[in-house]
Amino acid sequence: MGAGIAPAPFVLLRDLGVSRMNARDPSGETPRYGALDALRGLALVWMTLYHFGFDLNHFGWWRQDFYRDPLWTMQRTLILSLFLLCAGMAQAVAQAQGVGWRRFGRRWLQIAGCALLVSAGSLLMFPHSFIYFGVLHGIALMWLLARLSAGWGRGLWLAGLLALLLPWAGQYLLEAAPSGWAEAFNGRWLNWLGFITRKPVTEDYVPLFPWMGVFWWGLALGQWLLARRPAWLARRAPGWPGRTLMLLGRHSLPYYMLHQPVLIGALLFAGWVLAQ
Repeated sequence: MGAGIAPAPFVLLRDLGVSRMNARDPSGETPRYGALDALRGLALVWMTLYHFGFDLNHFGWWRQDFYRDPLWTMQRTLILSLFLLCAGMAQAVAQAQGVGWRRFGRRWLQIAGCALLVSAGSLLMFPHSFIYFGVLHGIALMWLLARLSAGWGRGLWLAGLLALLLPWAGQYLLEAAPSGWAEAFNGRWLNWLGFITRKPVTEDYVPLFPWMGVFWWGLALGQWLLARRPAWLARRAPGWPGRTLMLLGRHSLPYYMLHQPVLIGALLFAGWVLAQ
């Protein structure tokens, strides 16, 4: 996606953590955490509307500044935050269900593989600003760190706060350091950390910091809910809108990867029809 959310997606990967409950219902099927699915589905719908506007702007049908206008930059931040919170909560569910490293590894390879596809697709569409560390790239790294830090308990809240503050501290230190240091951290090989003094030219940029802070808070929130309010996560969203959101949330990875090609294809077809 342009202006910050990968054009190929957002996330969340259908099993960015397994969102199923351990207890089985009378039918023998494992029920989902409906509220988490619906929240992820809501993020997907919001992301789709954002990307539709971005695509209209890209093809010159509706001029907007997605890179500087607060109306759009704030939405991008909120959508990304919602996705990462859901990803963190899903990891808490996976931890509670005792998901092993083998299953975790398969999921991680799916995320990493899709991240590479996003890079390849964006290179074709935006050769001068392709996505080399976007939302899926960031999630792949954050997933690993969340897996290793899941046992920190309440310390996750503090870790999240520190992660949110680190980029500002890093920027202050780099501005005071020799120019070579700032240039090194602004370069593509290190700017994925988030310690930058200028934003890179790329269509989607989700550095480790501060976004790992949001992921850690999602993990901490998920652990708290599972320990004290598990029914909140298991609650099903009401009516057909709720069922639709839960369905989207259960299949978020394929939706994430396909929604932009479908939108762009539809706009190209509409443009071709109008030109006839």
